Amino acid sequence: MMNPPTPNDSPLLHVHAQAAELAALGLRISALRMGLGFTQQELAERLGISRVAVSNLESGRSVPGERTVTLMAGLFGMEPFELVQGTAYPQAKVDRLPLVTAKYTEVELQLALLERDLRWLESAPAQLAIELLDGWKRQLRALAETTADRRQLLLIRNALDTLPGASGAH
Repeated sequence: MMNPPTPNDSPLLHVHAQAAELAALGLRISALRMGLGFTQQELAERLGISRVAVSNLESGRSVPGERTVTLMAGLFGMEPFELVQGTAYPQAKVDRLPLVTAKYTEVELQLALLERDLRWLESAPAQLAIELLDGWKRQLRALAETTADRRQLLLIRNALDTLPGASGAH
């Protein structure tokens, strides 16, 4: 004899549970975005999608594609599977996510290399230090010319301003 269905067996309950898990992904995206100090518009520009699309992702009204998850994970400094873990992100899409993603921009990489060189220069001969710093100034100015992101440009300008012998001319 079959038991009568209970409210817990309701397909509607399962739909609500899945919607809550998708909303959890949206809340996670929203919290990570705000943690970086990005507006929805700034995140949208970084991802190559509209601000409305970001709003829909954050509210759980839409599910991000694999490309968007991968790009967001890189921006947030995590792997794609970490971003969607514990949410209702479709398993078929999870299976297509890359295991790792780039977490640093070219600007961040170059600034990390500059920081390493500056520590090394503390014990380097003066002439070598001058040549290396001049090279870094040229490289950072060239990088600034190819960078459109205002946050990344600010990082470059700050680095140029703090270099020994910085003239302030960019």
